[in-house]
Amino acid sequence: MALKKTNGRKVIITCAVTGSVHTPTMSPYLPLTPDQIASDAIAAAEAGASILHLHARDPKDGRPSADPKIFMQFLPRIKQSTDAVINISTGGSSLMTVEDRLAAALRAKPEMSSFNMGSMNFALFPALDKQAEWKHDWEPKLLEATRSSIFQNTFADMEHTLSALGEGCGTRFEFECYDVGHLYSLAHLRDRGLVNGHMFVQFVFGVLGGIGADPENLTHMKRIADKLFGDDYSFSVLAAGRHQMPMITMAAAMGGNVRVGLEDSLYDGRGTLAKSNADQVRRIRAVLEALSLEIATPGEARELLGLKGGDRVAF
Repeated sequence: MALKKTNGRKVIITCAVTGSVHTPTMSPYLPLTPDQIASDAIAAAEAGASILHLHARDPKDGRPSADPKIFMQFLPRIKQSTDAVINISTGGSSLMTVEDRLAAALRAKPEMSSFNMGSMNFALFPALDKQAEWKHDWEPKLLEATRSSIFQNTFADMEHTLSALGEGCGTRFEFECYDVGHLYSLAHLRDRGLVNGHMFVQFVFGVLGGIGADPENLTHMKRIADKLFGDDYSFSVLAAGRHQMPMITMAAAMGGNVRVGLEDSLYDGRGTLAKSNADQVRRIRAVLEALSLEIATPGEARELLGLKGGDRVAF
């Protein structure tokens, strides 16, 4: 299925609002409370994001949370204030159980959820060297724990997610591929009939344990995805930290979609902390428009990705 074109190709902007990678000490602008997450998400949608990728945090100290009750403190407000597609993470944190990571999505039955395409090392511990003092004791402990933990996404886990959330809730997925092997895992699930329809594949670059944020890796990932999926997929790119804007600009020039947000990078230009998620949305929107590319509306994103519609969610 292709989007109707006007003067040029439509590009979907996804905004990942808070995530579970960065911690409160790293930026005073990282949204932590339900009110902050809702406000930042709404502003990002108003700036041009058609998909909002959402995690939750404990409002007491900002640590990542899988509690559906916290999600439900901001999901209805965002839905009432914007037409953006709400995408609930099933990645959560690499230190959460698979059951915990699925809980909020199963409760909310969103149009879209993230879907991690394989188990991997997901290492955050290098960030320990960048900070001398921490606001909360949990921050360095969480980062250090990623030195010896594995982000679990076995085939059994993936099959369960596709059944319980995909078939059971009518949710479609942002398939997050952190390396080339993840593309082949997705092809395997597709070939077995467990994944159907037009796929939204997110290439993830720059996470230690996954593929590096190099232009050659982007062209390689796209070449393999083209070979495996043909016209049955659309790709998007996210890149960690300083690689964010260069890599997603390249992706847009190659026919892809883009993801920004404080989950992926805390900055809005070299050495300047982004004061909101909307800052990053506006920056990439300006780049896209300079490339004569049009921004997809939420409705156009729904059409391309075959989503069920915001009126069929449980929040």
